[in-house]
Amino acid sequence: MRPATWHMWAVLGTVLAVLVTRTARVTSDGGMDNAIVVRAARVWLVGGSPYDDSHFLYLPSAVLAAVPQALVPWSVLRVLVPLAVTGALAGGWACALRLHGVPPRSRFAVLGLTGLAASFAPFAHLVLLGNWTATAVLALPLGLLLAGRGRWVAAGAVLGAAIALKPLLAPAGLLFVFARRWRALAALAGVPAAASAAAALVLPDPAGFLTRTLPFLLRGDDGFVRLYEASPAAVLPRLGVPAPAAGGIALLAAAAGVVCAHRRWCRGDAGPLRLVETAVTLMLSAFLVSRPSYDHYLLVVVPLLLAGALREGAAVRGPWFWLSLLPQLPGVPWPYVEAGQRRAFKDAVTLCGLAVTLALHCRRPDGRPRGGARPLAVPSSRAGARGRAGVGADSGAAGPAE
Repeated sequence: MRPATWHMWAVLGTVLAVLVTRTARVTSDGGMDNAIVVRAARVWLVGGSPYDDSHFLYLPSAVLAAVPQALVPWSVLRVLVPLAVTGALAGGWACALRLHGVPPRSRFAVLGLTGLAASFAPFAHLVLLGNWTATAVLALPLGLLLAGRGRWVAAGAVLGAAIALKPLLAPAGLLFVFARRWRALAALAGVPAAASAAAALVLPDPAGFLTRTLPFLLRGDDGFVRLYEASPAAVLPRLGVPAPAAGGIALLAAAAGVVCAHRRWCRGDAGPLRLVETAVTLMLSAFLVSRPSYDHYLLVVVPLLLAGALREGAAVRGPWFWLSLLPQLPGVPWPYVEAGQRRAFKDAVTLCGLAVTLALHCRRPDGRPRGGARPLAVPSSRAGARGRAGVGADSGAAGPAE
C-alpha cells in the first residue's frame, strides 16, 4: 500500500508503451474490430447502410459515435486507437481501485496493472483488436463506484452510455433490479434507447439492427466467428455435443449464475464486495450463454475482482480464481490448442472456471473461502495508514435498506 517507486512506474510505462507500439506497427487501421465500426460509419457518410456488413453488431448510436474516427486517416488511427484502448483499460483499473479504497499510486495499483498487461493475454489481445469492449471495461467499475457512493442514477447513465456504444453491459441491469433502483434502471435503459432511436432516424436502414443483426446473433453468427467464441454454447458443439443440448446447458448455467448473484446481493453486507461480486457474477452468467462471447470480455470482470484482493473474503483470494486464469498466460504452448482457431477452448476453461468460482463464492453464507482468509498485512507508514483506512472503511455501498 506504500507509494510505488519510480522503477515500478517505469516498468508499467514500458509495458504499456510496447503494447501500443506493437499494435501501431502490425496494424494499418488501429485494430480489426475498431475498423469494422469505422468502415460502417464511412459507409453511412456516403449514403449506405452500416448493417450491410454482417459483422457490424452494434446499435445505431455506435455509427454516429464512430463518425469522428471516420474523418481521420487510417495512418493516424493506427496510433490513436491503441492509445485510447490502453487508456480506457487503465482508467477502468483506476476506478476499480477507488471502489475498493486502494490508493491509485500504491505499489499494489502499479504492479496490478503491470501484471494484467504483461501476464493476462486478453489485455494485449484487446489492444491489438481495438475492440469497443474497452468502453465496458471502463464503464462498469465507474458505474459501480458511483453506485457505491449512493449515486445510482448517475451509475445507470454511465452504464447506459456504454451500452449505447456496445450492448455488452446490458446484463448489469439486473443489479439495479436487485437493488430496486428503478430510476437508475430507467436511466440505464433510456440512454441507449434514446441515442439509438435518434441515430436510426438518420440511417437509410433504421431497423437494420433488428432485421439483420439480431437474426445473425440468434442463429449463432457465422462459421468464422464461431471459431473464436468461448461460451459453452459455441465450444461444446465442437466437441461433439449436439447444438440444442449445448445451448440448454449454457442456458441452465447462466440461470444458476443469476440465482447465485441474487443470493449474493441479498446477503446485505456493507462494502464494495457486494456490488462487485453481484455485478461480476451477472456478467459471467451472461457470457456463458451470449453469442458471441470472446476472450477479451474477461477484462470486464477480472480487474474488478483483482482490485479487491486486499479485502478479507474476496473471491480473488481463493486458489480457484488463479487456477482459472492459468490458460490465459501468454506464451505458454498448450497441447492441441496452439492454433488461433482453437484458442476458444482455453478461453472457455477460464470463463467456466471463473463462473463456477464466483457462483460457489456467492452461495456461501459469509462469502469467505474455506479456511478463512485473513487480510493482508499493511506496512506501518503514513501512506500505509491511509491504505489501511481505505481498505478497511466502508466505501458507501448500498446496505439492505437500499
